[in-house]
Amino acid sequence: MNNYKDLKKRCLNANLELKNQNLVFYTFGNVSLIDRNKNVFAIKPSGVKYDKLREKDIVILNLNGDVIEGKLNPSSDTKTHCFLYNNWKDICSISHTHSTYAVG
Repeated sequence: MNNYKDLKKRCLNANLELKNQNLVFYTFGNVSLIDRNKNVFAIKPSGVKYDKLREKDIVILNLNGDVIEGKLNPSSDTKTHCFLYNNWKDICSISHTHSTYAVG
């Protein structure tokens, strides 16, 4: 069995930093991180409030968008993240925000 603990932890911390920097509100926005050696990426689950988000909630997917690990639904932006990771091999992380001034 693969161990995705480090990837999940880094993904959690990146997502929490979005909240800390006031770049998101409610449950909107997310960060994903890819592990190209394992051909998987981690992403925030859909609809989970940032103050309730835990490492165990982070979803691991393969590059086809299939869930490898996690019980929650991955972000509704997962297909976009898959497309970007599959078509730009230098991307190692994606951030999608809903900051006040970007969407105001």
